[in-house]
Amino acid sequence: MKVAFATQDLKRVDAHFGWAKNIAIYELDENGHSFIEAVSFDGDLQEDGNEDKLGPKIEAVKDCAILYVAAIGGSGAARVVAQNIHPMKVTQPEAIEDLLDKLQAVLKTNPPPFLRKAMGKGKERVFNFED
Repeated sequence: MKVAFATQDLKRVDAHFGWAKNIAIYELDENGHSFIEAVSFDGDLQEDGNEDKLGPKIEAVKDCAILYVAAIGGSGAARVVAQNIHPMKVTQPEAIEDLLDKLQAVLKTNPPPFLRKAMGKGKERVFNFED
């Protein structure tokens, strides 16, 4: 599954979603993780009430199952959830590598329902009906 991180420095989750200079995207499963890409944003990212800044960020994370942020506004959270992305807030800046390791450990055990659902994002479900 793909996991996104709102980050200013590409090393830690340390950014409000709307104000983030970068979104780092990783692929993760129970066996490991790999960096996919970093999407950078510029302009006046701290302008409150500027909903236009959210569009490109939502587009950047649309294939992700989880989005780690330091904070996210109500409008941003609603738009993220509408894309079936689970936002996760960190209470203080935390290293992306540490978060990936923790998430991977949970995947190896008994992940909670929201995480099992997130793991299936982007995968086709096939139903076989037999007579």
